[in-house]
Amino acid sequence: MVEIRSLADADVADWSRALNTGFLRSPALTEEQVADRRSSIDLSRTLGAFDEGRCVATFRSFAQKLTAVGGADVAADAVTNVTVSPTHRRRGLLSRMMAQDLDAAKERGDVVATLIAAEYPIYGRYGFGPATWTTQWELDVPRAGLDPRWSGPDDGGRIDLVDGADVRKLGPDLHERLRVRQPGAVDRNERWWKQNTGLLQDQFHSWSEPHYAVYRSPSGEVEGLVAYEPVPDWSDNKLPQNTAKVRGLDAVTPAAERALWQYLVSIDWILKVRTGHRAPDSLIPLYFPDPRAARVVTQADFLWVRILDVVRALETRTYNGAGSLVLEIRDPAGYTGGRYRLDAGPQGAACVPTTESAELSMDVRELATLWLGDESAVRLAALGTVTEERPGAAAAADALLRTSRRPWCPDMF
Repeated sequence: MVEIRSLADADVADWSRALNTGFLRSPALTEEQVADRRSSIDLSRTLGAFDEGRCVATFRSFAQKLTAVGGADVAADAVTNVTVSPTHRRRGLLSRMMAQDLDAAKERGDVVATLIAAEYPIYGRYGFGPATWTTQWELDVPRAGLDPRWSGPDDGGRIDLVDGADVRKLGPDLHERLRVRQPGAVDRNERWWKQNTGLLQDQFHSWSEPHYAVYRSPSGEVEGLVAYEPVPDWSDNKLPQNTAKVRGLDAVTPAAERALWQYLVSIDWILKVRTGHRAPDSLIPLYFPDPRAARVVTQADFLWVRILDVVRALETRTYNGAGSLVLEIRDPAGYTGGRYRLDAGPQGAACVPTTESAELSMDVRELATLWLGDESAVRLAALGTVTEERPGAAAAADALLRTSRRPWCPDMF
């Protein structure tokens, strides 16, 4: 029988080879790459499936802070590096590793588990549901309609070019300021900043130094940061056709975000801007006189959430409206199923187990899609994945749970 266990030091090379195999990357590894992998993982939270001593499936998790509606931190079990080698598909290895990890997360007291799904159909059966979506636009600069004489913000702020060392100093605080106001955002550790500024380069991505620019408010405070990479392309008759690919943009004020997007489309020789993955309700198209200059090129699910503690999840977030709702939550894995009464309002929320008749019933994965405020219970009821036990309960849930702006997770992990 295939053995599932956490790793020892001696397993890291074999585990890394299996990880590369699962993601269709070269299985070849250097000693330096193995050492870097070892330094970046918690062996106690890194699982492997071993068949006659060879690693044939991989799984890893780590501690994460996820921002709930209202800005509170939620303890999350972040799942990543999930693979099963093609020789061992359909043998239940992922199910065994997932159960072992979620059992440990529940015992630790994590409120949710999170992941970015490489394939949509896999994770619903483990209680995960898509909780945020992402959109990428391509901006046609000549059609955007920005005044070609634009040379900087007209609000008294300014844009300055900086380097990677500056980003490592300025970026962490800026991102934390963004994270506390953006439901669905996750924290970034020191390694993230080193990797994304080239100080620490991993085995999977070739590094090219991007350009960095910051927006400073009229008072001199850094309120926005963008990293972008120009992709050169000149026509046969020597006309520039270049594209600026945005690697990331953090902004904590509307003025900062508007100024940075206007800066990007004002750069000489840039005819297109690829925005990278942004919030699906971003104002990007509306920053320009002709919104049709922004063409959607990606629209997809992004952060998936698995609720492990219904009470804490619903009590941690905030609510703009006031009301009560009795929810029946089905959880085949047994972590958090049951019937709960939610009493919520702008002053706070209480969620307790109850024997009252359910008004709305659903699987735990549907609760995950509703929890950050992105999905509509009315829509899910129309799909048949949420059941109204009392007429009007779905609309009442939307009045409580939905948010005025959509949640968004800026980061892959």
